[in-house]
Amino acid sequence: MTVSPPRGSAGAAERHAHPGPRPAVLVVHPGAELYGADRVLLESVTALAGSHDVTVAVPGPGPLVTELERLGVRVRSCPMPVLRNSALRPRGALRLVGDAVRGVLPALRLLRRHATAGVYVNTLTLPSWPLLARVAGRRSLCHVHEAEQSAPRLLRLGMALCPALSDRVVANSRFTLEVLTEVAPRVRRRAAVVHNAVRGPAEAVPARARLHGPLRLLYVGRLSPRKGPQVAVATLAGLVARGVDARLTVAGSVFPGYEWFEAELREQVTAAGLDDRVRLVGFQADVWPLLADADVVLVPSVGEESFGNTAVEAVLGARPVVASATSGLLEAVEGYSSAQVADPRRPADWVDAVQRVRADWPTFRGAALEDAAEARRRHAPERFRDRLVAEVATLGAGPSASGRTGAPVAQGVGAR
Repeated sequence: MTVSPPRGSAGAAERHAHPGPRPAVLVVHPGAELYGADRVLLESVTALAGSHDVTVAVPGPGPLVTELERLGVRVRSCPMPVLRNSALRPRGALRLVGDAVRGVLPALRLLRRHATAGVYVNTLTLPSWPLLARVAGRRSLCHVHEAEQSAPRLLRLGMALCPALSDRVVANSRFTLEVLTEVAPRVRRRAAVVHNAVRGPAEAVPARARLHGPLRLLYVGRLSPRKGPQVAVATLAGLVARGVDARLTVAGSVFPGYEWFEAELREQVTAAGLDDRVRLVGFQADVWPLLADADVVLVPSVGEESFGNTAVEAVLGARPVVASATSGLLEAVEGYSSAQVADPRRPADWVDAVQRVRADWPTFRGAALEDAAEARRRHAPERFRDRLVAEVATLGAGPSASGRTGAPVAQGVGAR
């Protein structure tokens, strides 16, 4: 969950390298927190700000706004309908319609004033923006970070509206694109795969040479059932049952309305007799100190993951990682010898994986250091920026969404 500010001097130099008026791009985002898609947004804005006049529209205040203002870009608040599971219920559907109606005029004003070179829609949960872009005579790009393969088909069709109406589509993984094209096959012709930029620490801190004392496990992520912190707790319980002295740090917070799950998680810890072995430290903007203190990182998502930034952060931090053998996480840890995958429905498999690390610590420790260097290459922000700017540049040429020409799927940062 690390937010590292982009290198300001480089961004300033790039802006000075483009004298005169710069093409105006409107960036639209559905929230203002600092989780996965929010952090990717910061990299996207940094990339575009080097050659464009960037305005970012968000629905309200939050820590993301502070980070965007540090980049020196214009931030505007705008009501916008965000497609969520709750939209399938009557009250949620009414709220969605209300947000859509309230947001039409403010959105059109932003599009006409700040999107002469196009609108970049960050996530497919904002289907109104490509449609309004058409009304305003602007072209649009949808950056897809979601892969809801198990969602109800009606919701999946609704979520496909945003990319279906966009002139270009960028997916953050091959898995994401496959899930999208299951319900919107024509999108593939104008789509590109660009793996996320993921910033590592200034320098990877090698794991401790010997495992003296308790084994230190780490979970970083949302406290939600689909992210699987309950699997991490079950893994710790399984290790202790096998006689392994271990501790678990849980770094993350709940979505508003999910406080019940944090209460359940704490009850699970207490029921297993693990109160003295588990630390819940809340959301941490800077995870590198936690990673530096950890031995093994657990990424036990139960639901689909479009990619897996947290798993990549573990690799960048030179720590062995055990991730769920599912969805985009398989793509995120592909080719790293210090990474293992396990079925999140089988906690015993996670215990086995952690014990393999413990039994062959020197090998896993050395492999993690080598993998960190490879992850830096795959997910370098510079590679991501080059690809993203090239995709946005395509909005300045060719017909609008109603008469677009196809483009082949391109593999992006980290693709093999």
